[in-house]
Amino acid sequence: MGGLPARVSLMTLGVRDVNSSTRFYQALGWPLSPASVPGEVSFFNTQGGLLALWGEQDLAADVNVDAGPRPAFRGVALAVNLESHELVDTFLRAAEAAGGSIVKPAQATEWGGYNGYFADPDGHLWEIAHNPDWPIGPDGRPQLPR
Repeated sequence: MGGLPARVSLMTLGVRDVNSSTRFYQALGWPLSPASVPGEVSFFNTQGGLLALWGEQDLAADVNVDAGPRPAFRGVALAVNLESHELVDTFLRAAEAAGGSIVKPAQATEWGGYNGYFADPDGHLWEIAHNPDWPIGPDGRPQLPR
């Protein structure tokens, strides 16, 4: 039997208020897809795949789980890899100006890179990073060493 495709096509974030969260990601300059349904679900085209924002209660119902209380740490972080330290700083400033909160200010890492984290208004964590050993390819994705 052949392998399954190693692919992440869509990341769906459960959010408290679809309209408010949509405005946050638009403030980052992310392009909203016309396939979005205002107030119900928003889709953003990114260079790594699609990002969806959907009401957390609707997402929980679709998964057939109880949404329950929101934990402070969910064990997940999404990432944006960039071409330079300066772009990391610029991105984190833009996220904070749009209404996100800086969780870890950008700093040099033990692996030779530079990163920081912000939380969107719903607490979803995003790492913003520059790794000099992972150049950004023409598709906007980091190129892992061979």
